[in-house]
Amino acid sequence: MELGPPTRRALLALLLAHAGQPVTLTEIIDVLWGAEPPDTATNIVHRHVGMLRRLIDPGAAEGPSNAVLPRNSGGYRLPVDADTLDLVRFRQLTEEAERALDAGSPVKAAELFAEALSLWPAVPVLGIPGRVRTHPTFAAIAREGVVAVRAFAAAALTAGRPELAEASLRRAVADDPLDEASQASLILVLAAIGHQAEALDTYQQVRSRLAEELGVDPGAELRSAYDRVLQQSVPVRGATEPRTWEADPWPEPVRPTQLPADLPSFTGRRFEVDQIRALLDRPQTAMPISVVCGMAGVGKTSLAVHVAHEIAHLFPDGQLYVNLRGFDQNGLTTTPAEVIRTLLEALGVAPQRIPASWDGQVALYRSLLAGRRVLVLLDNARDTEHARPLLPGAPGCMAIVTSRDQLRGLVAGGATPLTLGLLSPAEARESLVHRLGADRVDAEPRAVEEIIDRCGRLPLALAVVAARAALYPTFPLAAIAAELRRGHGSLDAFAGTDPATDARSVFSWTYRAITPAAARLFRLLAGHPGPDTSVAAAASLVGLPVRRTRDLLAELTGVHLVTELAPGRFACHDLLRAYAAELAAEQEDDDGGQDAQQRLLDHYVHTASAASTLLHPYQEHVPLLPAPRPDAVVEQLTDQQQAKEWLADERAVLQAVMDRATRTGFPAHGCQLGSALEACLGRLGRWQDLVAVQRAAVLCADQLADPFRQADAHRALGFGLCRLAAHQEAGEHLRLALNLFGGLDHHSGQGRTHRALAFQANMLDEHQQALAHYEQAAAHYRASDNRRGIAWVRNEVGWTYILLGDYEHAIEQCQQSVEVHQETGDEHGMAAALDSLGYAHHHLGRYEEAITCYRRALVIYQAAGDLYLEADTLDHVGDAQAALGAAAAAGYAWRAALVIFEELGHSQAKDVRDKLG
Repeated sequence: MELGPPTRRALLALLLAHAGQPVTLTEIIDVLWGAEPPDTATNIVHRHVGMLRRLIDPGAAEGPSNAVLPRNSGGYRLPVDADTLDLVRFRQLTEEAERALDAGSPVKAAELFAEALSLWPAVPVLGIPGRVRTHPTFAAIAREGVVAVRAFAAAALTAGRPELAEASLRRAVADDPLDEASQASLILVLAAIGHQAEALDTYQQVRSRLAEELGVDPGAELRSAYDRVLQQSVPVRGATEPRTWEADPWPEPVRPTQLPADLPSFTGRRFEVDQIRALLDRPQTAMPISVVCGMAGVGKTSLAVHVAHEIAHLFPDGQLYVNLRGFDQNGLTTTPAEVIRTLLEALGVAPQRIPASWDGQVALYRSLLAGRRVLVLLDNARDTEHARPLLPGAPGCMAIVTSRDQLRGLVAGGATPLTLGLLSPAEARESLVHRLGADRVDAEPRAVEEIIDRCGRLPLALAVVAARAALYPTFPLAAIAAELRRGHGSLDAFAGTDPATDARSVFSWTYRAITPAAARLFRLLAGHPGPDTSVAAAASLVGLPVRRTRDLLAELTGVHLVTELAPGRFACHDLLRAYAAELAAEQEDDDGGQDAQQRLLDHYVHTASAASTLLHPYQEHVPLLPAPRPDAVVEQLTDQQQAKEWLADERAVLQAVMDRATRTGFPAHGCQLGSALEACLGRLGRWQDLVAVQRAAVLCADQLADPFRQADAHRALGFGLCRLAAHQEAGEHLRLALNLFGGLDHHSGQGRTHRALAFQANMLDEHQQALAHYEQAAAHYRASDNRRGIAWVRNEVGWTYILLGDYEHAIEQCQQSVEVHQETGDEHGMAAALDSLGYAHHHLGRYEEAITCYRRALVIYQAAGDLYLEADTLDHVGDAQAALGAAAAAGYAWRAALVIFEELGHSQAKDVRDKLG
């Protein structure tokens, strides 16, 4: 049964803990949320109660009188008895055991205590928040178990059956190493079964721990147990000397063959198989250990089992297999202490001859494997310590360990890591061919391609979809693809009745294993709009400091819920993202989601604005938003290089963020981001992206009904459309911008818009009209005393003269522009004017002067990271060198330009390629 979010699990655990007694609404809220419950706490409780009713008894009628969870004046009550709840049965058995002790029957009492403790823990607490687990209600129940363990030990000692209580005592002291009473009982039991040395060693360990952690000496009970062992006053059952396993000869070695069957559907993964097999080719100075890690559903077990079968013949002494259930759906993780006994029995050790102590068991296990060739496959380890004690200790054997965790401890100790990624497209197709047949797959290549894409090349998802397609052989694969398309963004198409193949269930096993803070970050990452995220963006999303967020991302990466694509950049598989979104919809309230989105937008908008200001210090920007929220992280960019790198890393994300701001009610953020991205995208020559961003900015400005922001967005959109030669629509937006700026009497805005209209006129070969627009732009700039604006106009007028063939006038205008830009410090403007000046010199046959101008402009563009204009200027350098007859130098410049144009996907690449041809 999938219980759902931790809060619902906690509610069920609380009701079970009260064992049929009513629990008031006040107490429920106190346990679930403590001193700061949400305003909607009552409604949330009612909703969870309703869901629990449906889960426990789907056919029951809803309502307060529901027999499953009836509600009365005393609160909610979950009817239970000894047959339905272990806690009730546990209490019954301990009461019977205590009565047996009182009646002088310690043997019967010990047997009853043993049966009672086999039911422990009596209340499920897996998957509920740690704060809830420490509530007094649960602490009291835990105390019942500890008291029962001690009583069990006393009864077992009195009955002369100390071995009965050993395992329970070991678990108790492992849970609480500073519990002196339990440690004292364990010391007496160890001595009674003949392990005096271990008993004395246990006392010394507890004594040291008490001193180091609490600064106290052992209490009277612990000292008394120690003294009794020293004085040998503890009766030893069966003999005066402890019986050891070495005393008897061993039977002939057993050859275990425990590998699960190799999956007939296994395909591909040849590279990974070869990597594991290659470990056997190394000098065997130490035992080879392969650690296979990866996300849920990626096929770790299938790969490990397949490789194990391929190499089994190299291990004639046997193959051991254990599923450690580190991420089991029911939380029933198999402990190393449980596994070691199973492995010893598989190696031929009779149960009664297995040493009682953990250290003795491990020593025996490794001794039996020494000098033999045995393959050990430890599947689904939770972490390093889950697997480490079960590894053979000598060369000759080999271990393969699979886990969703990265098992860094084993890798640090010499194990060879293999992170299993998604299938390649070819492997994914091969998998479908293997399951559905080549004819069916070959008949619908487009549908197959879409199925592979919708499944994210995850083996589990492909297996689920292929199984569905195999059940209906007459269904066209296009229908299966359409079904996946309709369910995009959810896991409905990957659900099933078998938890091992249900995507939600498989993912949940990992999700339940992480800390609550990491779980919250995982849920919120579903709300990140981009393909990947930085640490600072994730910190803003979750509202935590960067250092703390980095630790949480490391935890998520460690269990492969997220992947670190590059240092500091994290992404999530599409199906895991859909799972996180479902969890967020269940567990995150609307206010929390809006707050997270605002923090995220604050991060991107304010950092992008800072980057744009660093790169374009003289460009006019839309007035900044109010200060970001204090729990949002704004990157501290200090120079142009950092700004360029940040924008390069975040370019794809920022466009998605722009769309998110438009759709989620943050229009001011959208306007600000549109303004910041205008020049940045222009520098890269990404006109399609620029147009898409500015269309969104127009929508945001319309939502705000802010005339200035509307005017600026229409101007930027119009200019971008000019670059794409969409002149009719461009003209409409530019004229609208001009009218809006005019209504505001905003001279600089009108000046920029006239320049854009002039640019369009020049593209249409209407050069006189362009000069008229430039004249009006200059007038507006003079009215606002904007010298830099006037300098830009002079350069653009010079370029217009170049287009008219009037090169002398062009040189005059461009030279004046260079001088003013030099005075104002606007290097970008100066570079543009130098490029125009060089172009004019070139057409007058002054090629050396042209190259000098181009090179000065090139240095500025390269320093600023303006890729498009860098490539454009390199193209001009090549033209000038070719005119001089310097073919090699021309080819060098054109090739450098071509590399950039091709990287940008720019149409100008074809012209340069033709020149090189």
